[in-house]
Amino acid sequence: MNPTIVVTGGGSGGHITPIMAVAAELKRQQPEARIIYIGQVGDGLADIPEQDPNIDEVFYVRAGKFRRYHGEGFKQLLDLKTVFLNIRDLFYIAIGLVQSFRLLRKLRPGVIFTRGGYVSVPVALGGKLQGIPYITHDSDSTPSLANRLIARWASLHAVALPEELYPYPPKKTVMVGVPVSSLYQVVTPTAQHRFKHELGLDQAKQILLVTGGGNGARQLNNAVINNAQYLLRRYPHLFIVHIAGRSLENEVNEGYERAVEESYRERISIEGFISNLHAFSGAADVVIARGGATNLAEFAIQGKACVIVPSKQLIWNVKNTEALVERHAVVQLTEDQAEQERRLASVLSDLFDNESKRLHLAQQLSDLARPDAAKHLAMLLLEQLPRTKKD
Repeated sequence: MNPTIVVTGGGSGGHITPIMAVAAELKRQQPEARIIYIGQVGDGLADIPEQDPNIDEVFYVRAGKFRRYHGEGFKQLLDLKTVFLNIRDLFYIAIGLVQSFRLLRKLRPGVIFTRGGYVSVPVALGGKLQGIPYITHDSDSTPSLANRLIARWASLHAVALPEELYPYPPKKTVMVGVPVSSLYQVVTPTAQHRFKHELGLDQAKQILLVTGGGNGARQLNNAVINNAQYLLRRYPHLFIVHIAGRSLENEVNEGYERAVEESYRERISIEGFISNLHAFSGAADVVIARGGATNLAEFAIQGKACVIVPSKQLIWNVKNTEALVERHAVVQLTEDQAEQERRLASVLSDLFDNESKRLHLAQQLSDLARPDAAKHLAMLLLEQLPRTKKD
């Protein structure tokens, strides 16, 4: 009987991307395996697993979110809308648990892989109630709330960074890195030229890639928009590729129309979401991003010079970035610094004008890459399968 493996998580590209990387590796190692994705009802990135050739079936269950915001303390407890949504989502979790239990009883998977995200909670607990083992994965230096809630019953905790940084039992924790698509490889000058040609950017002497992740980042978007005209004027052959986030694409387009003269806008490409980020980052000379662990892992494998503007509300973004700054692997700007007049432009100009500095950053980041993470995780999952199903 062919083994069935459930993969779950979602809500952001940083969750879904590693899941798809692990699914691809599972298919490579055991082609007859049946890979089922369970996502959250209403997920705006649901089309990604639905279109992935390594996913055999897709299902959705309800999931709830606990809204808490770093730095706001007790103020958030007084916000009636936040309180109402948290109470509502408690019921969603209960509904999702029932749905997950019934679905898993029907699917009868041998193991569950959970990347985190709110949907992980009902799916993992539904698996626990039926004796199905599950493995969690944390890409960030701080475990997600979802993974902390289900950690007690996990068979194994796969983590991105050294095991001692995590509050899990040492005997059940293993460092694997962050799973990314096999499309991410070291980018040589020849490969960069090829990516430029494939994207029709042969005339660009410098390419700046901006990405706030699958959902975008309004503050980062605005900071880049406010510095774009200065950069485009200073560097006549600079091209900006801006991944805005699906929900923010129109807003970013309008922002550039207001802030940048029409004669410069032909050197700006704005996308809501792209499926070939590896090509755009491969073509880029400098990347501006948040502190999401998945993107950082992708850029590390490629060896890219990065300017990171972490979200101050997402403490794991800040900690991920600080860990890299200590190793001189990225340049960091806080959100407040990025909003200062021409501060971002000054940092970017320093990198565009100093090739040796770009190369040094790229090498320092590349030294931290773990390109075998998806392979390692797939092997751990296959080891959890009952012997009768694996053989």
